[in-house]
Amino acid sequence: MFNVLLWIGAGFLAMVVFASFFEWTLHRFVMHKKLKFFSYPFRTHAQVHHQIFKADESYHLSDPKDAEEIPMAWWNGPALIFLCCLVFLPAAIFVSWWWMLGAVIGAGAYYAAYEYIHWCMHKPRERIIERNGLFFRLNGHHLLHHRYMHKNFNVVLPLADLCLGTLLLRSPIRFAQAEGKRVPNVQPLLVDLPIKDEVVGSEGNAAES
Repeated sequence: MFNVLLWIGAGFLAMVVFASFFEWTLHRFVMHKKLKFFSYPFRTHAQVHHQIFKADESYHLSDPKDAEEIPMAWWNGPALIFLCCLVFLPAAIFVSWWWMLGAVIGAGAYYAAYEYIHWCMHKPRERIIERNGLFFRLNGHHLLHHRYMHKNFNVVLPLADLCLGTLLLRSPIRFAQAEGKRVPNVQPLLVDLPIKDEVVGSEGNAAES
């Protein structure tokens, strides 16, 4: 029994690490880059979600009709979980099917965490999770992504952002950011800098076409 739990746990952890890089790749190269053969993610994310929810006060939902633009479409979850698990499937033949079970659980948990955390970020309601220090930090991490869309691609686990050079901890300039009890101050440490709304370099482009 211990060996079974060990394999399930190992598969779960392996998937969580893999999912961070999968999320980063999908977010950067599919959701923020228009692909000729598959433009749906670009349209719904870069051209719709990011145009409604910016890093200022619009970061939080104001118009109830826009709530449907926060989560992914219902079929995205099964499709993304399947793709993640498909990568693990060949290894399971040589490792352990219990390891594969852990990977499946990990993929489902990661996607569920993504959707719920992302929902709470854009539609705060003083939920229990929102009082957590980890959520507080992730919220600032994601807010910066809405200001600099080529930074902070991870929502759940910023491991890939850290390893692949897209991690941004604070804004390089001051800007009019969203405020709230669960939103950290991501302004530069030099607080006397003037507020600027213009884009720095190419970081704030809406998306790549």
